[in-house]
Amino acid sequence: MSFWNNKTAIVTGGAGFLGSFVVDKLKQNGCKNIIVPLIDEYDLRKEADILKLYGGASANIVIHLAAAVGGIGANQKNPGSFFYDNLIMGIQLIEQARLHGIEKFVAIGTVCAYPKFTPVPFKEEALWDGYPEETNAPYGLAKKMLLVQSQAYRQQYGFNSIYLLPLNLYGPKDNFNPSSSHVIPAIIKKIIDAQKKGIDSITLWGAGEVSRGFLYVENCAEGIVLAAEKYNKSDPINLGTNIEIKIKDLACLIAKLVDYQGKIVWDHTKPDGQPRRCLDVSLAKKEFGFEAKMSFEDGLKKTIDWYKGCLWAKSKSMDSAKKV
Repeated sequence: MSFWNNKTAIVTGGAGFLGSFVVDKLKQNGCKNIIVPLIDEYDLRKEADILKLYGGASANIVIHLAAAVGGIGANQKNPGSFFYDNLIMGIQLIEQARLHGIEKFVAIGTVCAYPKFTPVPFKEEALWDGYPEETNAPYGLAKKMLLVQSQAYRQQYGFNSIYLLPLNLYGPKDNFNPSSSHVIPAIIKKIIDAQKKGIDSITLWGAGEVSRGFLYVENCAEGIVLAAEKYNKSDPINLGTNIEIKIKDLACLIAKLVDYQGKIVWDHTKPDGQPRRCLDVSLAKKEFGFEAKMSFEDGLKKTIDWYKGCLWAKSKSMDSAKKV
């Protein structure tokens, strides 16, 4: 608690999926002064808006979560904007944080920055051993440049910035928009929507043979806040679990949890993405004591229940509107 006493934290993306959990965790840990720059007031791609943000707040710590993100399809459609938006936001936020005397900058990277064929489990020292998987390489490289900046600024200016690499996130409040969602919310939505409509099959991208690891969003928020409190090096740190599951098995598990009896068809003409993703998470435990506590199945159940609750609320709202 004492770490956050009298500190002001800026959380970019603090109104988003991960950001809302980070803001809650900061409050639980005693941070009373939290600034969340909203997108309709601050365009963090523009230096003038960053100057307005930093100039209007005597902040001690910046936690940079804002990002242009999406699944494989969104990355394929928007490689240029994903590269530019993520790079320009991060570069300018770090530079102006240094110039404004911010005490600490927490940069959030991405597991997409790892080489396409990284040995499993991914160790932080393998980050530069090859080119990222092609479908999301522009996004991954843009985020990886923030690590370069972080290390260069510590070396030249003594600027305290850290760089964290979260595993694929999931959980309540995730993005369920089919045009931009990641794999877990995309599968949950497809299965539940098919179940509601009585459709006896769904089609998913790829062959389902690639594997992924996943981190429950609330656990990720805990890791970020812990690192903000205790970690003060520019060496990258993985945040995740050592769980690895094939996408085919993930789809079957979600179908089982919602009791969907339909057939799952795989569209082999669509890309799978990186062959495997699983992190070595020992460094986070060693450096600042972080371990993810939520079991994968329990986390999936909470995510499914949240999405069903949203559908129920939407249905009730539509019924009320019809009566009016």
